[in-house]
Amino acid sequence: MTVAEPAPAAPRTPAAPAAVPPLAARTTAVGGSPVRDILAVTARPEVINFAGGLPAPELFDRQAVAAAFQAVLTETPERALQYSTTEGEPVLRAGLAARTTGHGLATDADDVLVTTGSQQGLSLLATALLEPGDTVLVEVPCYLAALQAFGLAGARIVAVPGDADGVDPDALDELVARERPKLFYTVPTFQNPTGRTLPADRRAAVAHVAARRGLWIVEDDPYGELRYEGERVPWIASHPGAEDRTALLGSFSKVMAPGLRLGWLRAPAALRRACAVAKQAADLHTPTVNQLVAARCLPGLDAHVAGIREVYRVRRDALLAGLPDALPEGAVWQRPEGGMFVWVRLPASYDTTALLPRVVRHDVAYVPGAPFYAGEPDRSTLRLCFVTQTPEEIAEGLRRLGEGLHS
Repeated sequence: MTVAEPAPAAPRTPAAPAAVPPLAARTTAVGGSPVRDILAVTARPEVINFAGGLPAPELFDRQAVAAAFQAVLTETPERALQYSTTEGEPVLRAGLAARTTGHGLATDADDVLVTTGSQQGLSLLATALLEPGDTVLVEVPCYLAALQAFGLAGARIVAVPGDADGVDPDALDELVARERPKLFYTVPTFQNPTGRTLPADRRAAVAHVAARRGLWIVEDDPYGELRYEGERVPWIASHPGAEDRTALLGSFSKVMAPGLRLGWLRAPAALRRACAVAKQAADLHTPTVNQLVAARCLPGLDAHVAGIREVYRVRRDALLAGLPDALPEGAVWQRPEGGMFVWVRLPASYDTTALLPRVVRHDVAYVPGAPFYAGEPDRSTLRLCFVTQTPEEIAEGLRRLGEGLHS
């Protein structure tokens, strides 16, 4: 018997592929950093760039860092190249605790969580403290990356009014009573972007509001050691009433090297443990070798920072001296006692975002002020970073800026 072969199957038309699932809404609702975008556009070497918040690379203590890497990798390579604890290397935590205590805030090593840059500290705090829809209070204007971190956490961000000295404690009190926020975020010393410093009496008042109303304070201090004049103002975290509700963030990026990506977080035990859990999910731990290198560099850090301060003070003064000739009549700015930035407000008719492309054609750049606002922006503002250029480059940059603004 002959069995008939089955007829060949008709060719199948490939089905159209299903659409790729969309990205999380928070990734599209929160934009990228305008500062990073500007740095990409102005990467040409001929551009004098006042836009970035980058420390001066020629002042990195390359010899000390190189010697520390050599010693760590020679003496303890198995430890340096191995996994570490989430909380951080004990020797570095102890050094940071001693340094914080020396600056007026009694701290034990167990109070410290080492982070991969202080920016990670912000993200960990947002994860540990915020539910989608929670309210966060911030300064006017506010550090850009903090707005990003809180926005990605799904927070509702509300700006607290202030003045040339910083946040108004009475306005903070009213907003806490009305909005019931989870936390207040502040950079009270040499703030980014304004360079202003919150006076001691206002710091005490902020601590009192937090204690009376029930509020977390996130106190970010990446610039505090860069003081060029005046007296150090104690941290908010050191004021009565703030002890059990303040997370203090610090960083080596501005005083040692940003490429090490080392920061730290000092917080009450329950919050610190919650941040450690969040960090385990993010990166397990900060690179061990970098932590051990930083610990070896700590004993010489004060002397190194003293040299940085002297150079930066001269650069700040050069920028301030040149602003009257570079800026249009009616412009105003603040004289910071430290930090990296000068905040400028041009006459109301100027829109610094719209002006930037024209200014960049003169091979100079700044950061427009608008992205630093959580609410309605002041479009006449801009930020200038003075630490990356020499006084001669600053003078030339201001000449170009004046041409760009007046063209």
